[in-house]
Amino acid sequence: MRLLSAAFMAACMAGVVALAGCGGDRSAERAEQPTGGGGKRLSIATGNTTGVYYIMGGGLADLITKNLPGYEATAEATGASVENIQRVARGDSDLGFTLADSAADAVQGKGAFSAPQPIRALARLYNNYTQVVASAESGVKRIADLKGKRVSTGSPNSGTEVISLRLLKAAGLDPDKDVTRQALGLPESVDALKSGGLDALIWSGGLPTPGITDLTTTMKDEAVFVPLADVLPRLQAEHGQVYTAGSIGKDVYQAPADVATVVVPNLLVVNEKMDPALAGSITKLIFDHHADLVAVSKAATEINKETAVRTEPVMLHDGAKKYFGS
Repeated sequence: MRLLSAAFMAACMAGVVALAGCGGDRSAERAEQPTGGGGKRLSIATGNTTGVYYIMGGGLADLITKNLPGYEATAEATGASVENIQRVARGDSDLGFTLADSAADAVQGKGAFSAPQPIRALARLYNNYTQVVASAESGVKRIADLKGKRVSTGSPNSGTEVISLRLLKAAGLDPDKDVTRQALGLPESVDALKSGGLDALIWSGGLPTPGITDLTTTMKDEAVFVPLADVLPRLQAEHGQVYTAGSIGKDVYQAPADVATVVVPNLLVVNEKMDPALAGSITKLIFDHHADLVAVSKAATEINKETAVRTEPVMLHDGAKKYFGS
């Protein structure tokens, strides 16, 4: 028993050392490790389990495993955009979904990033729609009305958190003083709003987002969407045209009317060191099997070659450039 325990402890310590390693690109090393099925491992960093990133990431992992000989992919639940970029930059994940505003900060080395990150884009995907939902009894009708309210601003190190804080500031609110801020993932935010533990939640995701569908189906007219048109000009003045005007159609969540909102594109990013042939093959899969992704999430309907190359300010990976012929 002592020998077995010692071996077990040694293995555990080795795992801790491996997880504690900092810097460097470990994706190539991990990809060379065989899986149980004999393929090379690819990890896709996604987001909360009831968000579109996770759903679409699972669909992409399935496409890779079924159609890219020699590779097996898995989708990993994460805090989303900022964390995903950090994971890809470190080599802990091979691919990651991210909002373009977080990606812009990453390549410029600002915001949550202390230095420029070594990422490249495979494609611009679909748009994220900022979805602010409040309880009807809270009386919230615009972002400024969140003053003094209990608000979920999304998971730590997520794109939702980035845009939540910017929205509050654009409305003239101090996120740390004017609201009771809770950094919750989408499932926890939905549950808290249902139970009365929150007055509102802010979420950035594709349409429809399963967690928001669950919320509106359960609460019906007790949940209201908050329009964002009044804060968009200041967002653009502070952060540029990465933020644009959009609308959540009333049929998406069976709401009384369309809701004006703020739209941010999503990117699929990889480490700059990814093999160009692999990067090109994954990019090709997305378009060759586009219908399969749409079957997984309606948000994928927006993916098309015309907009896919518009990943600025993140550079396209050389493998993706070759596929697009640019």
